[in-house]
Amino acid sequence: MPEGDSVYRAAARLHAALAGQVLTTGELRVPAHATADLTGRRVLEVVPRGKHLLTRLEGGLTLHTHLRMDGRWVVFRPGERWTGAPLHQIRAVLGTEQGTAVGYRLPVVELLRTGDEQRAVGHLGPDLLGPDWDPAEAVRRLLAHPGRPVGEALLDQRNLAGIGNVYANELCYLAGVTPWTPVGELNSPDRLVARAHQVLDANRLRSGHITTGDTRRGHQQWVYGRAGRPCARCGTTVLTADHGPVTRERPAYWCPSCQRGPAPAVRGVRPGPGGAGRRGGR
Repeated sequence: MPEGDSVYRAAARLHAALAGQVLTTGELRVPAHATADLTGRRVLEVVPRGKHLLTRLEGGLTLHTHLRMDGRWVVFRPGERWTGAPLHQIRAVLGTEQGTAVGYRLPVVELLRTGDEQRAVGHLGPDLLGPDWDPAEAVRRLLAHPGRPVGEALLDQRNLAGIGNVYANELCYLAGVTPWTPVGELNSPDRLVARAHQVLDANRLRSGHITTGDTRRGHQQWVYGRAGRPCARCGTTVLTADHGPVTRERPAYWCPSCQRGPAPAVRGVRPGPGGAGRRGGR
């Protein structure tokens, strides 16, 4: 699932391509809005809200979309062949004289009144890259359930909006705690929230979700996607397991030497240099 910085860049691309332009094509290829025709409406703006995209149109309408795991928007120049995916995967087409934005595999395509946007995004916590960013409120929401594992709490968009699995794992590493550490046991939840804002803001205009400061491929994250490889800091083998039953489809990664706190038992993984005798259950 895209991180908030990826959605921020997607919104910027769509805004640059569509804002101020009148739609010459406005198709929503989903059953709920198959008869909707947005042709002739001017696009006012495209804004991100956490991981959601809000395309606001004149006449008080908003197109709400969400990318989830593999949805994407692609902008094509006039006359350019659409090559983003097979045609049957197209869910939305917004075309102007300047170009066409095509939404592929979008799991959420919802047309609503702009005044009703809160119905779609009102549940979200403070947006890490939005004008409503409020670190104190984000900390308050995180600490409202002190027994909840921090990795799971960071992934909950109701606490703070914009964190996906890459940053949830990397933030736990940077805080020196495992993803299963209860939120209430964090020494400095305010520092964790500040770091979350820092890393997303640093990456909002570049791809790669870089948390190490190293832009080279394979060196951009500390632990995410590095299971079985040595920790770049201490050499201990990076381990992986499920976050838990609520977020089972999103694996957790951690260094059992650099990160303290509870973790599930992991068998059959040999520690790397400097990690003799360490396992995921420490």
